[in-house]
Amino acid sequence: MSDLYKSMQVSASGMKAQGTRLRIISENIANADSVSQEPGGAPYRRKMVTFGNELNRELGVEKVVVKNIISDKSDFRREYLPGHPAADADGYILRPNVNSLIEMNDMREAQRSYEANLQAIQASKSMLQRTLEILQ
Repeated sequence: MSDLYKSMQVSASGMKAQGTRLRIISENIANADSVSQEPGGAPYRRKMVTFGNELNRELGVEKVVVKNIISDKSDFRREYLPGHPAADADGYILRPNVNSLIEMNDMREAQRSYEANLQAIQASKSMLQRTLEILQ
């Protein structure tokens, strides 16, 4: 029975990590059109989540954790808008380095991983309930 409990804990850590990933993706999508209001100012910079594993000594299992939330160092997009308050001396503004298609793809992947972990928890719970029924 302890293995079923451990599998539920591992899956729960995966759900927590993917939940954080979904939050960061949502932030990226929400700020996809955010630009600076100062001439030559930097717009919103895309964020990404990196995962790592952490040994839970009490359970003796490796759990997934959010290792870092990092900024994407790719270049900002430039757009010619000479009348915009954030336009530089040449009339260009900087747009965020967020690509909505990539964010939507990442969101689907995080959602699938979250759901897979949820199904693993449900399967473990069902097996645990059946085991308890047999023991009674």
